[in-house]
Amino acid sequence: MPEDLEYPVANAATIHEALSRMVSADFEPEIHERALSALQSMSSIRRSGAVRPVRREDSRGAILKRLEDSIATLDAQQSHAVIETAEDVQRIRGLAGSGKTVVLALKAAYLHAQHPDWRIAVTFNTRSLRDQFRRFINNFTIDQTGDEPDWSMVDIIQAWGASGGGNREGLYHRFCVENGATYYDFGSGKGMYGAQDALGGVCELALGEAESSKPLYDAILVDEAQDLPPAFLRMCYEMLGEKKRLVYAYDELQTLNGAGLPPAEEIFGSTSAGRPRVDFGGAEGGRRDIILEKCYRNSRPVLVTAHALGFGIYKDPSPPATTGIVQIFEQKDLWTDVGYRVREGTLGDGQHVRLERDAESSPRFLEEHSSPGDLLTFRVFDTVNEQNEWIANEIEQNLNQDELVANDIIVINPNPLTTRNNLGPVRRALMERSIQSHLAGVDVGADIFFRQDERSVTFTGIYRAKGNEAAMIYVANAHENFSTKQNQARTRNRLFTAITRSKGWVRVTGVGPEMQDLLDEYKKIEASGFTLDFVYPTEDERKTMQILHREVPPEVEKRLRGHGSSLERLVEDLESGSFYPQDLDPATLARLEALLRHE
Repeated sequence: MPEDLEYPVANAATIHEALSRMVSADFEPEIHERALSALQSMSSIRRSGAVRPVRREDSRGAILKRLEDSIATLDAQQSHAVIETAEDVQRIRGLAGSGKTVVLALKAAYLHAQHPDWRIAVTFNTRSLRDQFRRFINNFTIDQTGDEPDWSMVDIIQAWGASGGGNREGLYHRFCVENGATYYDFGSGKGMYGAQDALGGVCELALGEAESSKPLYDAILVDEAQDLPPAFLRMCYEMLGEKKRLVYAYDELQTLNGAGLPPAEEIFGSTSAGRPRVDFGGAEGGRRDIILEKCYRNSRPVLVTAHALGFGIYKDPSPPATTGIVQIFEQKDLWTDVGYRVREGTLGDGQHVRLERDAESSPRFLEEHSSPGDLLTFRVFDTVNEQNEWIANEIEQNLNQDELVANDIIVINPNPLTTRNNLGPVRRALMERSIQSHLAGVDVGADIFFRQDERSVTFTGIYRAKGNEAAMIYVANAHENFSTKQNQARTRNRLFTAITRSKGWVRVTGVGPEMQDLLDEYKKIEASGFTLDFVYPTEDERKTMQILHREVPPEVEKRLRGHGSSLERLVEDLESGSFYPQDLDPATLARLEALLRHE
């Protein structure tokens, strides 16, 4: 290493010596952060790749550029998750925006650099994550080794898959082919198990047919595991050799189902001796069960609002319920695990508690650039046309005045059944303004979310939105099903997921009384100073929630709506005196009375 240079130059062989000489030097914090970011290959992680012609320092584009240019470094938990590789199953838990995808990509690149002879698979449920993983792993590997990855040893592969090779390949399909198990496509799986349980059902069948699975990989990394069935994770486990290097990352709150994934003992089963095949307790537990509590995507107001709406923290109770909350954690310590702090009260059954996120778990630079009212806006419209025109006008302003680019914007329709019809009029309104758009997964390939080849605003349903992010998020038609009694948890989960796609600003829009109900809830969140202030449901209340807000299949939901209207007419007739209870069939009346008394 040259001695006469003001700035030392070192290579891999001399870097330790160079750093040792600098230990006593007084570094400016920024220099230290930049050096750490470079060493961790994180220097460009926040950048979107978009060219930003910023002319005004106060524009949204300028704000976003400053956020993207800010120095990105791994925190201690993330570094731990990247470097620590146990010779057994490892799980990484954290909120949306806590860096799980980045950590998995870095971990894949790190393992590939350390063990170039290993076969490594990175898998996921949302197919649009493929390009993101490929870009991250490619960049990280080049930073660490100077060369691109050997893609013959690293598979970025979807969960299900089909014949045809290339991007059509999936882990389930490969397992079936290699082990002689019967393969079922999605249509067949849906017919046998329903859309929600299709992948889990066919994976169970494949595992049953494959008596002794072939080891196909040395390590498998699974992203967004909360969207994948336990049987799929067990299949990944069986695809590994003697060393079960399975890493699965998931969001404790993304599905908001009260428990997240089942315990590892339930997912992976027990040995013939009755011991769990996977256990995250004991001395090794800390390095194999990592929780990421910091959120680097969503600002504190955005994240707390998403959680408050997702759980129904400020929802008014609907009889017979004694609380408006629609779902809650059974394990209360999960709140502190994911970065909430108890500001007042106690995390206990029937106890008042007020939870907040501090600067440690929600960095303040994510919110200091804009006022809370600009970070997050809820708008109620009288008609759908008025909503659509407003969204089109706002997007036009974003592009022409705010100095954002097309890939900074995502328009999300939370109800997947109405996405195409609902978003079509907004897209037509943009076309009239000479602004191009595309519907993810329809106008472009299934693996494409943002269009890199031309300026086009992304429109999407909620499922394809998962795993993606943008500066400006429009959640359109948020009113749909918001106040209905059936599937409240599912409806709120979708709203939660849509809002948390934002790394800057959120606009939530809808129409009529249901949207007004949503706005009223938001006003309570805002008035609380973006905290979660509530009485923790008791065990009995939590059981009632599971019944009242359980997942109801579409055919049952339709029947319930019919029963509801019939019962409403019956009650009105009884109240008006059109007929009397005694006019009803005595046996039917007795059964109804018994059910209402819970006998």
